[in-house]
Order: sequence, then structure tokens, then C-alpha cells
Amino acid sequence: MQIAFVEIQNFRKLKACRVEIAQHETIFVGANNSGKTSAMDALILFLKKNRRKHFATTDFTLSNWASLDQLGEKWLATADDEKPNIALDAWLPLLPSLDVWLAVNEQDLHRVAHLLPTLDWTPEEWLGVRLTFAPKNMERLYKDFRSAYKSARAAESASKNTELMPSLWPISMKGFLDRRLDNQFEVRSYILDPARCKDPVQGIARPQSLPPDGDPLENEPFDNLIKIDVITAQRGFSDPKTEDERHTGFSSLSTQLRGYFSKHLNPSEAPDASDIEALEAIEAAKTVFDEKLRTSFKPAIGELEGLNYPGFSDPKISITSKMDPRDSLDHEAAVQFGLPGSDSLFLPEKYNGLGYQNLISMVFNLIRFRDEWMRVGKAAKNQDANEAIEPLHVVLVEEPEAHLHTQVQQVFIKKGYEVLRRHGAIADSSFSTQMIVSTHSSHIAHELDFSCLRYFRREPATKKGEIPTAAVINLSQTFGNHDDTSKFATRYLRTTHCDLFFADAAILVEGSAERMLIPHFIRANFPKLDQSYISLLEIGGAHAHRLKPLLDTLGLLSLIVTDLDSIQETVTAKARPERGKGYRTGNTTLKRWVPKMESLDDLLDLPDDAKQTAGGLVRAAYQCPVAVEYKDDESEGEALPYTFEDSLAMTNVALFRGYEKPVGLLRKLQAALSKDTLEEASNEMFCNLQEGSKAEMALELLYRSEPDQLVPPGYITDGLKWLEKNLRRGG
Repeated sequence: MQIAFVEIQNFRKLKACRVEIAQHETIFVGANNSGKTSAMDALILFLKKNRRKHFATTDFTLSNWASLDQLGEKWLATADDEKPNIALDAWLPLLPSLDVWLAVNEQDLHRVAHLLPTLDWTPEEWLGVRLTFAPKNMERLYKDFRSAYKSARAAESASKNTELMPSLWPISMKGFLDRRLDNQFEVRSYILDPARCKDPVQGIARPQSLPPDGDPLENEPFDNLIKIDVITAQRGFSDPKTEDERHTGFSSLSTQLRGYFSKHLNPSEAPDASDIEALEAIEAAKTVFDEKLRTSFKPAIGELEGLNYPGFSDPKISITSKMDPRDSLDHEAAVQFGLPGSDSLFLPEKYNGLGYQNLISMVFNLIRFRDEWMRVGKAAKNQDANEAIEPLHVVLVEEPEAHLHTQVQQVFIKKGYEVLRRHGAIADSSFSTQMIVSTHSSHIAHELDFSCLRYFRREPATKKGEIPTAAVINLSQTFGNHDDTSKFATRYLRTTHCDLFFADAAILVEGSAERMLIPHFIRANFPKLDQSYISLLEIGGAHAHRLKPLLDTLGLLSLIVTDLDSIQETVTAKARPERGKGYRTGNTTLKRWVPKMESLDDLLDLPDDAKQTAGGLVRAAYQCPVAVEYKDDESEGEALPYTFEDSLAMTNVALFRGYEKPVGLLRKLQAALSKDTLEEASNEMFCNLQEGSKAEMALELLYRSEPDQLVPPGYITDGLKWLEKNLRRGG
């Protein structure tokens, strides 16, 4: 048995989204404020019963409160002799809920009999259960809200100075539930109809509505079916959501070992034959120690016994020890680490690096979760004999990078699932484990197959009064189809980085020179853009279009900085850009993606608003005409650059001419700028750009100039302005 997918409704910015759960590991990725944490919190609050007390009114989708307050206003407007509308139906579409859809094997049918929608159900179908955070008793909610509201208004009207009288609680349904939510609401569960389950549209779910006469289940639907364990991110001492009893903390290993010993190993708990020897040794040591205590304390105790306190006979004081084997682990040096190359030198665990300590702590948590699930050691005797092991173990890990540095993150994500499955009984196919991790770490995303990734895409508000929401994209459909495009995207991201999955926007650049200098252009000229999380990817114009399916799937705002790559009309030979000669572009991105044009003349005259895709998410920035005042006694002339390098030189003529003894390509560009005419300079640059290291030129510029002295070429400036404008609008 496994969870096939979940659908989350009305939970924070997750208005309606489907999250497909992979067979083994599922990784939630996405930019800041995209909904990853909301999804993880929804799973924890709904599935972990002891966490439901942490539900708050802020967990409701914010825009739903206007409708919920209107329902409260209708109750207030109801006359005392009228019958109020206290049906739950009007509330259900606005309440937080989690639909859990299970894939069940025939061998587990007896376990899920209480969840079958009909007697005709077959294992080829999913089983669905909706968990809804709903009022416990609608009539009581109606009466309590009206009573509290009327009492507050009566107290306000009785005030002699109404101008100074503050508005008393409550003034709305939301205000009432801010204080009474835990008292008035609970999680209810309903069986869903597999036949009415609809596929999502672009990552947005279409959950079925509950029938008006649907009754909630009397018992917890997943008891004895799913074991839920959680490692939450520790956001700060003041965050109550970091509390998760014993499963949360990153305590010392000795503390965790003590807890493990108590649950699984303590010979004093439910002893069997294998514990007799240990218990006898403990008792023998206790007898010897007690005798030593009596001998040592005899003089002092004799004095106490002779006090003859009024009203009491002489006290007879006896000293006896209590030897609890757990106490042997309750000190900071209970766990020690040996020094390499020595069998006798040890240090307490606190002397290890924090990242390594946290890795050990997290992995030991996973071991403990697994052994509790499998009833290892004493846990089997302490468990109800009639309570079978749950067929599914779900482990939720929230932002492990909050505790682990880069290398340790990679170790954890590679080994975590293996640890959860490292038990002989789990080899039985009836036991399944699913680990779900939310992360903002490109190192974690990089270590697993990209088909495990679930990308949370921010969706803008569609109308006034609504809030931005999120859609969840199953990237197995992008990376899992194994066509040439998906293979290229996978290989490219594997060899570079995965921060694309966490970026606010992406900039795809042609070569290494752009990659080195554009961050400086942003830092010096676009402070608001500099504050955003921009993923800068170096990918040539011949290959940038291969990332189109991925960027379309992510819905990521993207700027492509590329070259004209002008070629002759009838052959593919390179040509210096000139108007009116029928030249074309050899750049595949410009021809096939955006703006889907081949004529050089058309590209040079194209207005800015035509250089973006229809949806406005992707824009191309390529060389455009540059007005150059080549000599002081001449008027401006038009230069048509071929690449980034000559465009930069034409934009910074005085700066390039002023360098002393430049080397490499920079020297050649400077020499070209000494020609008598702009035409000669352009032709010389075009010839020189066929040779020489462009990366070396960028490094030479950074060495010789402060980055803010360089003026970005106009086409790059226009592209970055577009990116900043649309990024601000999207945020």
C-alpha cells in the first residue's frame, strides 16, 4: 500500500493543488513563498494526530475569510424566532482539507475494508479519504458565536464614552475563531468516490465535492494503516510549529540513545530470558554499593538519629540506591568519538562539528522511526498484541539543510531512504516506506533522480480580492519521458547546478564572458533585481532552446541573452551584420523559440515588446544597433555588433581606448578602435572575434576596471529592465 497522491484545498496559498507522491522519495522544490512549507505543514497537521491542536485561522486560505465572515453575518442577522441555516454544506468548500488517495494491493484489502466506497470497488482503483478541518457541532458554533457577539456589543453600548471604547471581541467570525478554533473545530474524515476523481489542470487540482448527505467516519481512517513520523525544520525558539514532541529536536546522540534504550533495550522493561544475566549483574552491583553507602554514612546518620525532634520517635534512616541502566547514558560523555590512529584517546560528542552532529542526530531519528515501526526489541512487548504493524510508513522531513552543511546534505539525502528500509522484515512487499522532503537546497535536488521532484509554481491572483496561489508540477513528466530534450536537460543540470528549481527568475547567457560580467551589471545598475534570487545559466544559443520545455513547465520568468550569429543569405558562412543584404541569423533560439524570426533585418528593427513570448514569461535579448560617437569631430554612427564582446567595446569606446598595454582579445579590440572609421573598426573587430579567449577578456576587464565603470550594452540593459519590471509585477 502506498499514497499515490494527495490533494490540498484551502490551506494557506494552496487553494487547490495535487501533489503526486513517488514510490520511494518525493522532494518538494520551488522558490521562496511558493507553497512547499504549506504543503508539508498540511501533511503534518492532518496526518499527525497530536499536531492538530496547532491548527490556526492563518492556516485557512486568506481570501476565504471574506465568505466565512459573511456566513457569520447571516447568523447574526437571523431573528431569534427564525430557524438558522446551520448546514455544513455552505462551509465545506471554504475549509482546509487534505484528500489522501491510496494505491492498495489485494493483500491489504482486509485492512482497508472500512474505506471501501462500494462493494464493487477493485484494487485497480484508488481509495480516497478526505480529511477536513470543520466545526465539531454547527449548532453550538452558531449559539456560541451569537452569544459572544451580542455580549460584546451590549458591553460597548453600555459605555458612557463610546469614542474611547475599543471594539470588544469578537467583531467577526474570524475574530471569534482566532480564540476559539481549537474548541470549536476538529478534523473529520469522509470517503471519496474514485470514479469522480479528476486529473489536475496545469498542476491545479479539481477536487470532488462531498455529497450533501455524506456522513463522516466515526474512527480515524488511517489508524493501523499508516505510521507518520516527522522531522521538522527548526525556524526559531519562538515558532510553536517547531514543537513535535520527541521527534523534532536535534538533541545530543547520548540523549537519543537513552530514549532508544528505554523503548527497545531496557532489561527492566518486560524482561525475558536474555535479560536475566544483565538484571542479576545490576542487582549484585546494587547490593555491594548499598553496603558501602551504609558503612560510609553510618557516623553522619547516627547524629541525625539522635536529634530527638519533639513529637517524633527517634528516626531510623536507611540509605539504598536505585540503579537505573538508563542513567549511564545521561551525561555529556556517554557517547565519545575515538581519535584517528589511537585506540585510547576519545573526545565527547560535543567536540564534533555541528553539521556532523546534526547528520548523526537526523539519521538516528530515521533509525528510531524504523525500529518503532518494526517493533524492534522491547517495543514489540509494549505494543498491543492485537495491533499489527502498519503496512505503510511515511516520513516527513522539512528542510534538512537548516541543520546540515552542503556535503552533509548530500550524504543525508543519498542515505536517508536506505536507512528507513534497512530491516529484514521490510523486505516483505507488504511493507512500504515513502519519504517526503521539502527543501530549498540545490545540493539535495541534485543528488536524486529529477523524476522525484515536485515543483511548486507560484500562480498570480486571477482577480481582485484573491491571493496568489500555487500549482504543483510533477517533474517526472518533464525528466521521465527519456526523449532527447529531457535527456539534455537532465545532463545539463547534472553538470551545472539545480538552483533553477528555487529561483525567482532565470537568465540564460551565451558564454562565459556574459556569465562573469552580467552579475556585475545587475549589482551596479539594478539594485532591486540584485535583491532577487536569479539563476544564471551559461548555455550557448545553439542549445538554449532545448531548455524550453523545462522553463515552460516551471513557468519561470526567463531572460535569454544571446547573439545574432549573422550568416550569409544562401550559405551558412559567418558574416558581419549589415543591413539590406538578406543576411539571416544562425541562432536556433531566435529562429525556433523567441522571437521565431530568421531575417537579420527584421530582427534588428524588431520592437522590444515583440521580443517576448505570447505569455510574457520569456524574452530574448540580442545585439541591437549601437549609436557610437566614434571621433570627437564626428556625429554619431550606427554600429551593428556581432557578439557581446564587440557590443561591449562599442558601448565603452573611451574606456577601452584608455587601457594601458592590454593583452589578448582586449588588446585586439583596442587596436580596432584606433582605426580611422567606425566601419573599419567594426570589420576589424569581427575578424578578431573569430580568435582569442572571450573568458580571458572578461577577466582582464575585471582586473583593469571597477565593474561599475563598464556600461552594459543596450540590449542587455533593455533585457534586465524587462526582467526587473516583470519580476516586481509577478511578486
